[in-house]
Amino acid sequence: MEITNGIFQAANNIYQNNKGSLLRTVIYTIGHFVIAITVLMLIADVSFAVALTDAIIEPIANSVWYFILDKWWASRSKK
Repeated sequence: MEITNGIFQAANNIYQNNKGSLLRTVIYTIGHFVIAITVLMLIADVSFAVALTDAIIEPIANSVWYFILDKWWASRSKK
């Protein structure tokens, strides 16, 4: 029980300290899913299933990158 409470508290602390970055990251990721599926289906002429798979995997990697970039950028702006 104590471990579970610690995990939830840690997750809450991460959320509270990164609310703005996390929200922007989620919005960016959803938009990227839609754009990637559309582009792949129109330009690469792949099936929806292939486009969906790529549209999920690739933005997850981009989202991690964006979160790191945003945190770095915000830390530089405060100085």
